[in-house]
Amino acid sequence: MIRINKELLNYVNHLYQLGTEGNIIEQTFEPTEQIIKSGQNVFSVYVIKSGMAKCYLTEDTGNDFIQEFFAEGEIFGEIEAIREDISFCTIEASSPLVLYKIPLAYFNELLLKNNVFNRLILKALANKINYKAIRHSYNQSHPVESKLLRLKANFPDFNKLLPKQEIANYLGITVRSLNRTLNDLKAKGLIS
Repeated sequence: MIRINKELLNYVNHLYQLGTEGNIIEQTFEPTEQIIKSGQNVFSVYVIKSGMAKCYLTEDTGNDFIQEFFAEGEIFGEIEAIREDISFCTIEASSPLVLYKIPLAYFNELLLKNNVFNRLILKALANKINYKAIRHSYNQSHPVESKLLRLKANFPDFNKLLPKQEIANYLGITVRSLNRTLNDLKAKGLIS
């Protein structure tokens, strides 16, 4: 649910400390500020130094579907950079956020000339594919109750970290359905 990538963060932090002639800069965002907007061009790739962001798609019904939450070391904008395409999702700060911002030209240069960076990006992309395949497969074949229990097992404090609307958007359900399921699980003594 909340993805991290310490290995990538450590390496980008190392590049930043080397003083890459302003090619990597720190940038801050406050909660609800959008970093990347769906349907728009992306001019930089971002790696989260601290804080949390959500990646979501607004469906034609007007409802948001949260793809995932990003925390330290997670990268976004790289898919658009590699595909040379507009953004599919919106990325928004969920908490105070500090990012490393890497302009597209420098990102592409690193991919071509820096084998360590290239390997870390390939690994990050493979992890995203793996995570989404497992998550979507599980969500398709399990009821809401099972999804919530799995979420609780993996992230015990998820309901303290995130508003109910975001949890519901992540699970692809309504807040009403979420509340009903949470109450059922409490009545069964499966959650507190």
